[in-house]
Amino acid sequence: MPKTANDKHQTMSNQTEPMPVRVVLYEDNPDLRDSLCVLLRGSAGIELLGAFPNCEHIQQQMRELSPNLVLMDIDMPIANGISGLRTVKRHFPAINVLMLTVFEDNEYIFDAICAGAIGYLLKKTPPSRLVEAIHEAQEGGAPMTSSVARKVLQMFPPAPAKTDTDQSHNLTEREREILALLVKGNSYKMIAASCGISLDTVRSHIKKIYEKLHVHSQTEAVAKAIHQRLV
Repeated sequence: MPKTANDKHQTMSNQTEPMPVRVVLYEDNPDLRDSLCVLLRGSAGIELLGAFPNCEHIQQQMRELSPNLVLMDIDMPIANGISGLRTVKRHFPAINVLMLTVFEDNEYIFDAICAGAIGYLLKKTPPSRLVEAIHEAQEGGAPMTSSVARKVLQMFPPAPAKTDTDQSHNLTEREREILALLVKGNSYKMIAASCGISLDTVRSHIKKIYEKLHVHSQTEAVAKAIHQRLV
């Protein structure tokens, strides 16, 4: 039977649907782990690949499951979330790790960011916001609970006054434009649309921004931009 125009339109729509975010969860509390599994399995655009009580075998699990994103608790037995995060970023740097924890101590936040976490959420985060944050992280954002974000900024003391040349870090006009959009919380996809460039071009600019600012994450770049008034 020949396809109708509606059938063809539906086929094209299906072909353009984005791939789901492939998620692996680490959480030692069995009740919370089960609740998060129900939430993630029932959320559009998310595919839950596995859920584990600790990071003891995380390297093998990353290799076998190949997730896009890891949702990571911190306080777990045998191998905790910070050690798991370091293992992931050392062996699988392309995998994003989003922390989900009860801890909002400066030490834990600092350790997680320095180890390469893309974001840091508290467990009191509403379910709808958690799902939104997973998609945001996958699109290049750095989701954080507001109280955590304020502490992150406080970790970077304001820089002493410098000359305009010193403060510029030799950023190009386009790099300053992209850095300003990062400060406003725009995802990579939003930056690409705003600047009329491709996602790959955005990633290339951001890599150069990190190199010039001597930082390793979006959070550090945003903090430095704010405190040194780069944008």
